Amino acid sequence: MRFKLRLHFLTLALFLGLLGLPGLLVSCNSQSDQNSQASSKTGTPTTADASGPEPRLDSVYVIRAMQSDARFKAQERWARKFYRERQFRLGWFRQHQLVPQATTFLSVVAKAKDDGLDPKRYDTKQIKDMIAALGSVGQDTARRNELERKLDVALSGSYFAWASDYYRGVANPRDTKNEAWKVKRNKIKLDRALMTILRERESTYPYYDFAPLHPEYDHLKKALALLRARQAAGGWPTLPATTHLKPGDNLPVVALLRQRLLGGEATGQAPAAVAANATPVNNVTKPAATTYDADLVKEVKNFQRDLGLPQTGLVSGETLRQLNVPIQERIKQVILNMERWRWLPKKFEPDYLLVNIPEYRLRVYEQGKEALTMRVIVGKTLTATPVFSDKMEYVVLSPYWNVPYSIIDKELRGRLTADPHYLDRLDMEVVKGYGRKATVIDPATIDWANVTQANFKYTLRRRPGPKNDLGEVKFIFPNSNDIYLHDTPHGELFSQTKRSFSHGCVRVEEPVKLATYLLRDNPNWDQTAIEDTIAQRREKYVPLKEKLPVYLVYLTAWADADGHAHFRDDIYGHDKALAKEYFN
Repeated sequence: MRFKLRLHFLTLALFLGLLGLPGLLVSCNSQSDQNSQASSKTGTPTTADASGPEPRLDSVYVIRAMQSDARFKAQERWARKFYRERQFRLGWFRQHQLVPQATTFLSVVAKAKDDGLDPKRYDTKQIKDMIAALGSVGQDTARRNELERKLDVALSGSYFAWASDYYRGVANPRDTKNEAWKVKRNKIKLDRALMTILRERESTYPYYDFAPLHPEYDHLKKALALLRARQAAGGWPTLPATTHLKPGDNLPVVALLRQRLLGGEATGQAPAAVAANATPVNNVTKPAATTYDADLVKEVKNFQRDLGLPQTGLVSGETLRQLNVPIQERIKQVILNMERWRWLPKKFEPDYLLVNIPEYRLRVYEQGKEALTMRVIVGKTLTATPVFSDKMEYVVLSPYWNVPYSIIDKELRGRLTADPHYLDRLDMEVVKGYGRKATVIDPATIDWANVTQANFKYTLRRRPGPKNDLGEVKFIFPNSNDIYLHDTPHGELFSQTKRSFSHGCVRVEEPVKLATYLLRDNPNWDQTAIEDTIAQRREKYVPLKEKLPVYLVYLTAWADADGHAHFRDDIYGHDKALAKEYFN
């Protein structure tokens, strides 16, 4: 009987043990995994904590927490994705200890102003209060667990709010206020970025260090710091509107010019130490040279270069206007262009072509390095060149120019009504159909007086030749805007400083050079073959072996690696529109 009773107890114990074993194994493995993650992912040693397992979240908790704070509502989807991916484990804790990345993140957010961002948008005070409360929770396990839950979601919400601004932009480039910006978006997934921060996944992007995606952004950030240092030192003086200086002049206003330029570099961006110790604007009574000497002329020419102006050394007109732009406006201009870098794709292709519209310049990059650059002409204010991206597919030699209906309606209708063969003098023709199937028709058979855009079933085009508005070469990247790059018979316009003359397309300064470069991998199309084909005056489409990404962007400020800034005018008013949204 005693033997049976003992056997019964042994069987019962074994049964209960087997029931508890899976849970025990899962608990041990989970603990082991967490310890392993903590040590390998954060690089911080961990010790076993006897106060119990870490608390978990659920979707309802995460949604309620994000919806309860107006600043985090827009980030709810990222939080749900992040916590769902990790089976609702806490993200910022290991063994009830905050990971080091939390401290790093809070220090980054505290300096958000350095990026032109507002630290108040990320609610770090609430987070610091919770961290302080967690430090005094004692042995109250329930309260500790609830604080860890709240703090974890608050850190995630704050990170997603900051990362959304920092990596995707404060403003939405596709809303009605910025509808001109149609460059493909940065497709960063913020939940994956946070997992990278927490060392739970690998990435080729510098999310680990809370770093920008483009060096050009970092250069502007340096420019912003230098401008703010100059502002803190008193800014720069305003020169009288009547100022007119030429080299050798000896006038009192030269002392103001000297302070304006030599209180910092030519555009006001000096090394931080110089800017911080610059003479305040309100202290202009100190003796200063009043002679417009060679050294100061050189500084003026550098200033003109950095603003895209003719380097004459004369101080009046446009140079004077640019000198008198307030420093706060330059600061805002830098911040707005930092914002535009957040809109751009997180990484450019190895080879691509970029046109910066306000700079009136085209650059081709090969393996990430500038391979070719030239001046361009862009659209007038009323026919602004759109900001977008696409892929170039063809180089067209000796192209036809298809006349827009608006020109037919406003400029040609009267003349063609009186004399349809007036087209011959314009070296134009009317065709039916497209491409090789196009057939020329007699313009006298068309009732030009009653032509409308709806009933005009033909194409009016100018033949290849010296009068052709597209010049000798056209570069096509098919797009809904009907925008392309092309040559022009009016090469003299490239000598102008401000070159917004076109109807929207981009005219390039050296089309044959660009065509030769783009077709460099095709042995049948060297420069001689290109020029011979052009001379035949017959349209020829030459496909690129690989489509080339094309970016038409709008950047009115940029800087070199030292933070030395360059500025251009807001020719289409896009800065003005963005500023209303960004700063308000």
